[in-house]
Parts: sequence; structure tokens; C-alpha cells
Amino acid sequence: MADDLFSISGLRLSLPDMTRKPVFGAAPPIEILKGLDFTVPRHAVTGIVGESGSGKSTLGRAMVRLLEPSAGKILFDGLDVTHLGEGDLRPHRRNLQMIFQDPMSSLNPRRTIAGIIAAPLRQYGLTDNIGRRVGEALDRVGLPQSFAQRYRHEISGGQRQRVGIARALALSPTFVLADEIVSGLDVSTQAQILALLEQLCKELGLTIAFISHDLSVVRRLCAQVIVMRHGEIVEMGSTQSVFDNPQEAYTQALIDAIPLPEPDPNWLAAEPL
Repeated sequence: MADDLFSISGLRLSLPDMTRKPVFGAAPPIEILKGLDFTVPRHAVTGIVGESGSGKSTLGRAMVRLLEPSAGKILFDGLDVTHLGEGDLRPHRRNLQMIFQDPMSSLNPRRTIAGIIAAPLRQYGLTDNIGRRVGEALDRVGLPQSFAQRYRHEISGGQRQRVGIARALALSPTFVLADEIVSGLDVSTQAQILALLEQLCKELGLTIAFISHDLSVVRRLCAQVIVMRHGEIVEMGSTQSVFDNPQEAYTQALIDAIPLPEPDPNWLAAEPL
């Protein structure tokens, strides 16, 4: 449909099972994704949730073609990108960007923040006014211009993740994959990053796939939710319908596992402020 940026059908993906690799020879394959069918609407945030090992990160990497599917079809903006070679895929790469979970490992320690954000621009030959572009990217994610000459170890975890977001947005992509990007941050910093993503989605018309095991985060941010287990989609729908009326016991178990704040037992007896 015209309103869908991604249309995925029969998606399967196998990877070598290194736990069963013989001393000599190749490791046997293990199927990670098992025939997935779904769509991703434009200009919205779709949550992909599930426990560790459910296949959600593998799915995300297949969508941006960091992994090649074994079978099925991935249509991106009407184009079949399932088995495109790197040369044919390159013109479309700038529209498929990713924000990684750990900015300490995904940001180059030898480059300044300006160099990190400028790297994808240089790769695509967008070197005109590159300093201005870097400055605009910093502004977009709420970082001061003075950060341009700092290095990753000189800024906080939340600021590093903002740099990762700025780098992903430098090429003005259509789609951004955000893989567990707030899992290592404290609660207040998580809230700031989520608010930033909401703002960017609205202002830039982005389509975002947000991978997480934290359903409380997904409930706040996402319009649609895909629930995965053992490489399969067990439930899918609008965030409100999935949370208010889950159809699968597994989904209900994930919702029940959302931690609730524990009230201070002395609160009711405390004197009013």
C-alpha cells in the first residue's frame, strides 16, 4: 500500500549455529526468522518487542540489509531490496540508517564528534558546506556547537546517543532503525531521548522501527507493535489494541512483566508538604 514504507512477506533468515560447529567444516545453519509477514507504515514509529533471542534485532538488520534473507521478500518504498547486490543497494543506503545500542562501541574514538557526523556525508560526496551540515545535525539533537571538537569519551552516555542519532540523520534518511538505543541509559535520560525521537519523527516525517524489550518504553513511543517469539510474530496491531486487549498469552506475560513503581509505605502517613 502507498501508506506503507516497508512491505515484508515470507521473510526467512538462517545463520550459522556456532554452538554446533564441528572441529572441521562449516557450522550448520539455524533458522532465526521463520516466515514473517508485516508492513511498516510511513511517518510513524513501529515497535518490535520480544525477549532476548526472539529474533527482533536480526529482523531489524535484515530490514536495512545488513543481513541477507534466506527467503521471502522485502519491499522498501515499492522497491524489492531482498537480494540487491551492494552496488545496486548503495544508492538506497542513505535512506536506510541505523542507531546502535552502544554508542561507546559504535562511535569512532579517534574522531571528533564533528568527524563522526561528517563521515557518512563524505562517503556520499555531500561535502558542500559540511561544517554547516554538522552544526545543523548537532542543533537537531539538542547538542551545543562546542561539542563538535570533543571526543566520545568527553561526553555523557546520553550525549553520545544523541551523537549517534545525529549521525543517522545526517543523510536525511527515510527510515531509521533504532536498536535498543535507551537500554543502557538511566530513566531520566531515557525520557529525554524518547522525547527527542518523538519530536524528530513529527518534524522530519521519519519512519522509525524501534526495537526494545521494554514494553513501557514502546507503549509511550510507538503507534504499532510487533511482538516476536522464537523468530515468529505472535501478535501485531496498534499499540493501544495490543496493550488493552492482548490476544496471546505470551503478549500478556510481557505486559504483566512491566515493572510498576512501588509506593513508599510511609507516604500516606507523611505530613503534607
